[in-house]
Amino acid sequence: MAAESQLPQDTYKPVRTILVSQPEPERSPFAKLEEKYGLQIDWRPFIEVKGLSEKEFRKERIRPDEFTAIIFTSKLAIEHFFRLCKALRVEMSQDTKYYCMTEAIANYLQKFIVYRKRKVFFGQRTIQDLGPTLKKHRSKEKFLLPTGNLGSEFVSQYLEENNFDWTPTLMYRTVSADLSDLEEVFYDILIFYSPLGIDSLYENFPDFKQKDTRLAVAGRKTTAAVEKHGLSVHIAPNPPEVPSMGMALERYLKKSNPK
Repeated sequence: MAAESQLPQDTYKPVRTILVSQPEPERSPFAKLEEKYGLQIDWRPFIEVKGLSEKEFRKERIRPDEFTAIIFTSKLAIEHFFRLCKALRVEMSQDTKYYCMTEAIANYLQKFIVYRKRKVFFGQRTIQDLGPTLKKHRSKEKFLLPTGNLGSEFVSQYLEENNFDWTPTLMYRTVSADLSDLEEVFYDILIFYSPLGIDSLYENFPDFKQKDTRLAVAGRKTTAAVEKHGLSVHIAPNPPEVPSMGMALERYLKKSNPK
Protein backbone atom coordinates (compact mmCIF):
# COMPACT_ATOMS: atom_id res chain seq x y z
CA MET A 1 0.00 0.00 0.00
CA ALA A 2 1.37 3.40 -0.93
CA ALA A 3 1.90 5.92 1.82
CA GLU A 4 -0.69 8.69 1.89
CA SER A 5 1.79 11.30 0.69
CA GLN A 6 2.47 9.14 -2.40
CA LEU A 7 -1.16 8.86 -3.49
CA PRO A 8 -1.96 10.55 -6.83
CA GLN A 9 -3.58 13.94 -6.36
CA ASP A 10 -6.82 12.81 -8.06
CA THR A 11 -7.45 10.39 -5.18
CA TYR A 12 -8.20 13.41 -2.97
CA LYS A 13 -11.59 14.06 -4.48
CA PRO A 14 -14.08 15.83 -2.18
CA VAL A 15 -15.76 13.64 0.44
CA ARG A 16 -19.41 14.07 1.33
CA THR A 17 -20.56 10.64 2.45
CA ILE A 18 -18.94 7.92 4.58
CA LEU A 19 -20.20 4.48 5.57
CA VAL A 20 -18.71 2.75 8.62
CA SER A 21 -19.17 -1.03 8.53
CA GLN A 22 -19.98 -1.28 12.24
CA PRO A 23 -22.92 -0.63 14.60
CA GLU A 24 -23.22 3.01 15.60
CA PRO A 25 -21.66 3.63 19.04
CA GLU A 26 -23.18 5.86 21.70
CA ARG A 27 -20.48 8.43 20.97
CA SER A 28 -19.18 8.61 17.43
CA PRO A 29 -15.39 9.03 17.23
CA PHE A 30 -16.00 10.96 14.01
CA ALA A 31 -18.58 13.46 15.31
CA LYS A 32 -16.22 16.45 15.17
CA LEU A 33 -15.09 15.56 11.66
CA GLU A 34 -18.70 15.20 10.55
CA GLU A 35 -19.47 18.73 11.73
CA LYS A 36 -16.18 20.31 10.66
CA TYR A 37 -16.27 18.99 7.09
CA GLY A 38 -20.04 18.84 6.57
CA LEU A 39 -20.10 15.07 6.16
CA GLN A 40 -22.88 12.51 6.21
CA ILE A 41 -21.54 9.54 8.19
CA ASP A 42 -23.72 6.45 8.34
CA TRP A 43 -23.14 3.34 10.44
CA ARG A 44 -24.16 -0.12 9.30
CA PRO A 45 -22.87 -3.45 10.65
CA PHE A 46 -21.69 -5.69 7.81
CA ILE A 47 -21.73 -8.76 10.06
CA GLU A 48 -24.12 -10.08 12.70
CA VAL A 49 -24.22 -12.80 15.31
CA LYS A 50 -26.92 -15.46 15.23
CA GLY A 51 -27.39 -17.95 18.03
CA LEU A 52 -27.96 -21.62 17.37
CA SER A 53 -31.53 -22.73 17.83
CA GLU A 54 -32.39 -25.32 20.46
CA LYS A 55 -32.84 -27.88 17.68
CA GLU A 56 -29.44 -27.08 16.16
CA PHE A 57 -27.67 -27.26 19.50
CA ARG A 58 -29.20 -30.62 20.38
CA LYS A 59 -27.31 -32.08 17.40
CA GLU A 60 -24.06 -31.37 19.27
CA ARG A 61 -25.18 -33.91 21.91
CA ILE A 62 -23.79 -31.83 24.76
CA ARG A 63 -25.41 -31.23 28.14
CA PRO A 64 -23.92 -28.13 29.80
CA ASP A 65 -24.82 -29.43 33.26
CA GLU A 66 -22.54 -32.42 32.76
CA PHE A 67 -19.52 -30.10 33.02
CA THR A 68 -18.08 -28.78 36.26
CA ALA A 69 -16.43 -25.68 34.80
CA ILE A 70 -17.25 -23.24 31.99
CA ILE A 71 -14.73 -21.01 30.20
CA PHE A 72 -16.13 -17.74 28.83
CA THR A 73 -14.11 -15.79 26.27
CA SER A 74 -16.72 -13.09 25.62
CA LYS A 75 -20.02 -11.60 26.71
CA LEU A 76 -21.60 -13.16 23.64
CA ALA A 77 -20.56 -16.59 24.84
CA ILE A 78 -22.26 -15.89 28.18
CA GLU A 79 -25.48 -14.70 26.54
CA HIS A 80 -25.84 -17.70 24.26
CA PHE A 81 -24.79 -20.20 26.90
CA PHE A 82 -27.55 -19.18 29.29
CA ARG A 83 -30.05 -18.68 26.47
CA LEU A 84 -29.58 -22.29 25.41
CA CYS A 85 -29.57 -23.53 29.01
CA LYS A 86 -32.95 -21.89 29.48
CA ALA A 87 -34.29 -23.33 26.22
CA LEU A 88 -33.08 -26.80 27.22
CA ARG A 89 -34.33 -26.35 30.80
CA VAL A 90 -30.84 -27.01 32.09
CA GLU A 91 -30.08 -25.93 35.65
CA MET A 92 -26.39 -25.40 36.31
CA SER A 93 -25.12 -26.61 39.66
CA GLN A 94 -24.26 -23.98 42.26
CA ASP A 95 -20.86 -25.65 42.47
CA THR A 96 -20.06 -24.90 38.83
CA LYS A 97 -16.91 -22.87 38.37
CA TYR A 98 -16.76 -20.09 35.77
CA TYR A 99 -13.49 -18.93 34.23
CA CYS A 100 -13.69 -15.59 32.40
CA MET A 101 -11.05 -14.09 30.15
CA THR A 102 -11.37 -10.61 31.70
CA GLU A 103 -12.91 -8.91 34.72
CA ALA A 104 -15.45 -7.16 32.45
CA ILE A 105 -16.68 -10.55 31.23
CA ALA A 106 -16.84 -11.82 34.82
CA ASN A 107 -18.88 -8.78 35.86
CA TYR A 108 -21.27 -9.39 32.97
CA LEU A 109 -21.84 -12.88 34.33
CA GLN A 110 -23.70 -11.31 37.26
CA LYS A 111 -26.66 -10.71 34.93
CA PHE A 112 -27.16 -14.47 34.70
CA ILE A 113 -26.13 -15.99 38.02
CA VAL A 114 -26.25 -15.16 41.70
CA TYR A 115 -22.62 -14.16 41.86
CA ARG A 116 -21.98 -14.82 45.56
CA LYS A 117 -23.16 -18.42 45.23
CA ARG A 118 -20.82 -19.30 42.41
CA LYS A 119 -17.09 -19.60 42.01
CA VAL A 120 -15.87 -17.11 39.41
CA PHE A 121 -12.30 -16.52 38.25
CA PHE A 122 -10.98 -14.04 35.72
CA GLY A 123 -7.75 -13.00 34.03
CA GLN A 124 -6.43 -9.75 32.63
CA ARG A 125 -6.68 -10.34 28.89
CA THR A 126 -5.42 -13.71 27.63
CA ILE A 127 -5.85 -17.38 28.47
CA GLN A 128 -2.29 -17.36 29.85
CA ASP A 129 -3.45 -14.92 32.53
CA LEU A 130 -5.91 -17.56 33.70
CA GLY A 131 -3.31 -20.31 33.41
CA PRO A 132 -2.26 -20.65 37.07
CA THR A 133 -5.88 -20.81 38.25
CA LEU A 134 -6.92 -23.23 35.53
CA LYS A 135 -4.01 -25.55 36.24
CA LYS A 136 -4.77 -25.48 39.94
CA HIS A 137 -8.14 -27.10 39.24
CA ARG A 138 -7.16 -29.08 36.14
CA SER A 139 -7.32 -32.54 37.71
CA LYS A 140 -10.75 -31.96 39.26
CA GLU A 141 -12.68 -30.21 36.53
CA LYS A 142 -14.37 -31.09 33.28
CA PHE A 143 -14.30 -27.89 31.18
CA LEU A 144 -16.80 -26.66 28.58
CA LEU A 145 -15.79 -23.92 26.12
CA PRO A 146 -18.78 -22.20 24.44
CA THR A 147 -17.67 -20.74 21.10
CA GLY A 148 -18.83 -19.24 17.84
CA ASN A 149 -18.11 -20.54 14.34
CA LEU A 150 -14.88 -18.55 14.27
CA GLY A 151 -13.66 -20.52 17.25
CA SER A 152 -11.32 -19.49 20.06
CA GLU A 153 -8.04 -20.55 18.52
CA PHE A 154 -5.60 -19.46 21.22
CA VAL A 155 -7.77 -20.74 24.05
CA SER A 156 -8.30 -24.10 22.35
CA GLN A 157 -4.59 -24.44 21.64
CA TYR A 158 -3.71 -23.68 25.27
CA LEU A 159 -6.19 -26.22 26.67
CA GLU A 160 -5.03 -28.89 24.26
CA GLU A 161 -1.31 -28.32 24.87
CA ASN A 162 -1.81 -28.43 28.64
CA ASN A 163 -3.88 -31.61 28.65
CA PHE A 164 -7.12 -30.26 30.09
CA ASP A 165 -10.28 -32.35 30.05
CA TRP A 166 -12.24 -29.95 27.85
CA THR A 167 -14.88 -29.84 25.13
CA PRO A 168 -15.66 -26.99 22.71
CA THR A 169 -19.28 -26.41 21.77
CA LEU A 170 -20.72 -24.21 19.03
CA MET A 171 -23.43 -21.89 20.36
CA TYR A 172 -23.50 -18.95 17.92
CA ARG A 173 -22.33 -17.95 14.45
CA THR A 174 -20.91 -14.76 12.99
CA VAL A 175 -22.45 -14.29 9.53
CA SER A 176 -22.69 -11.64 6.84
CA ALA A 177 -25.52 -9.16 7.31
CA ASP A 178 -28.08 -8.56 4.57
CA LEU A 179 -26.99 -5.36 2.79
CA SER A 180 -29.28 -5.68 -0.24
CA ASP A 181 -30.87 -2.29 0.47
CA LEU A 182 -27.49 -0.63 -0.20
CA GLU A 183 -27.23 -1.99 -3.74
CA GLU A 184 -27.97 1.35 -5.41
CA VAL A 185 -26.33 3.52 -2.73
CA PHE A 186 -22.94 5.13 -3.27
CA TYR A 187 -20.54 6.35 -0.56
CA ASP A 188 -17.34 8.31 -1.08
CA ILE A 189 -15.56 6.36 1.68
CA LEU A 190 -16.13 2.91 3.16
CA ILE A 191 -14.49 2.17 6.53
CA PHE A 192 -13.55 -1.40 7.46
CA TYR A 193 -12.13 -2.78 10.70
CA SER A 194 -12.33 -6.53 10.01
CA PRO A 195 -11.70 -9.02 7.18
CA LEU A 196 -15.23 -10.27 7.87
CA GLY A 197 -16.54 -6.91 6.69
CA ILE A 198 -14.79 -7.40 3.35
CA ASP A 199 -16.18 -10.93 3.11
CA SER A 200 -19.66 -9.55 3.72
CA LEU A 201 -19.19 -6.87 1.06
CA TYR A 202 -18.46 -9.48 -1.59
CA GLU A 203 -21.06 -11.94 -0.35
CA ASN A 204 -23.69 -9.23 -0.78
CA PHE A 205 -22.19 -7.68 -3.90
CA PRO A 206 -20.07 -10.23 -5.79
CA ASP A 207 -19.53 -7.79 -8.66
CA PHE A 208 -18.42 -4.88 -6.47
CA LYS A 209 -16.11 -2.45 -8.30
CA GLN A 210 -14.19 0.18 -6.34
CA LYS A 211 -14.27 2.93 -8.99
CA ASP A 212 -14.07 6.28 -7.09
CA THR A 213 -14.84 4.77 -3.68
CA ARG A 214 -12.01 5.26 -1.24
CA LEU A 215 -11.35 2.63 1.40
CA ALA A 216 -10.31 3.33 4.97
CA VAL A 217 -8.93 0.17 6.54
CA ALA A 218 -7.63 -0.73 10.01
CA GLY A 219 -5.35 -3.69 10.70
CA ARG A 220 -3.02 -5.91 8.70
CA LYS A 221 -5.50 -8.74 8.25
CA THR A 222 -8.17 -6.37 6.97
CA THR A 223 -5.67 -4.75 4.62
CA ALA A 224 -4.68 -8.19 3.32
CA ALA A 225 -8.35 -9.05 2.70
CA VAL A 226 -8.81 -5.80 0.77
CA GLU A 227 -5.72 -6.33 -1.36
CA LYS A 228 -6.72 -9.95 -2.02
CA HIS A 229 -9.67 -8.57 -3.97
CA GLY A 230 -7.47 -6.16 -5.90
CA LEU A 231 -8.80 -3.09 -4.10
CA SER A 232 -6.80 -0.02 -3.10
CA VAL A 233 -6.46 1.34 0.43
CA HIS A 234 -6.43 5.14 0.66
CA ILE A 235 -6.74 5.74 4.40
CA ALA A 236 -5.25 3.73 7.26
CA PRO A 237 -3.95 4.28 10.79
CA ASN A 238 -0.17 4.05 11.02
CA PRO A 239 0.96 3.87 14.67
CA PRO A 240 2.59 5.56 16.39
CA GLU A 241 2.40 8.61 14.11
CA VAL A 242 -1.25 8.09 13.21
CA PRO A 243 -2.65 5.80 15.94
CA SER A 244 -6.38 5.97 15.18
CA MET A 245 -8.79 5.81 12.27
CA GLY A 246 -10.10 9.25 13.26
CA MET A 247 -6.66 10.81 12.87
CA ALA A 248 -6.03 9.00 9.59
CA LEU A 249 -9.39 10.15 8.25
CA GLU A 250 -8.75 13.75 9.24
CA ARG A 251 -5.35 13.78 7.51
CA TYR A 252 -7.07 12.66 4.33
CA LEU A 253 -9.94 15.15 4.67
CA LYS A 254 -7.52 18.07 5.02
CA LYS A 255 -6.49 17.38 1.42
CA SER A 256 -9.78 16.16 -0.02
CA ASN A 257 -11.96 18.83 1.61
CA PRO A 258 -9.67 21.87 2.06
CA LYS A 259 -11.22 24.85 3.79
